[in-house]
Amino acid sequence: MDEEKRYVWYASFGSNLFRDRFRCYIEGGRPSGSNRAEVGSRDCTLPVRDKPVRLPYSLYFAGWSDRWNGAGAFIDTVRNENTETWGRMYLITEEQFEDVVRQENGLHTLNVNLDNVMQSGSDLINEDSYYGNLLYAGESDGYSIFTFTNAHPQSEQTITKPSPSYLRMLISGFLEAYTSDVNQIKNYLYPKRGVNDFYTMQEIEALITEVIEEKA
Repeated sequence: MDEEKRYVWYASFGSNLFRDRFRCYIEGGRPSGSNRAEVGSRDCTLPVRDKPVRLPYSLYFAGWSDRWNGAGAFIDTVRNENTETWGRMYLITEEQFEDVVRQENGLHTLNVNLDNVMQSGSDLINEDSYYGNLLYAGESDGYSIFTFTNAHPQSEQTITKPSPSYLRMLISGFLEAYTSDVNQIKNYLYPKRGVNDFYTMQEIEALITEVIEEKA
């Protein structure tokens, strides 16, 4: 760990829950199931460590991702203490976090002032991009936690269908960071808007089982 660099937690609640997918934002490359190769970060050093985190914002699926041919995962901008969205935090440098945000939003250049995000709780860097709203989500082990979502609350979104390949990425992340219990994953994932709108519970259970069997 380079003591001269400033480190932060990046908290993911979508496909970056799966470590190999997130590594593509650091090292570059095309993750399995995605239509796009990522350019990677200026600093290709892998995260110092990672761990689960529960985020008090509702998870839902909306929009359209060219990477995955379907909806992307978002968390509401409205905090809800009765909700726990499964996340996974990666301890990376501020520069790497900036590069992750840049790639996620399809930007060529980006300068992020994380001190401003901490002071205000959020910072809108690009209203037109899907993940242009940076959120400050607290502290852990002496490092600040940041994530990003859409600029608009869930109540203003059109719910759309996530592709099976995208859900497989989330499920793979759940298996790594949380549990391999089919029912526990199903009971978490199925009630989310965008999942129960377009899939049956049996389809989700079958998808979870398929991913588990492939990794066995």
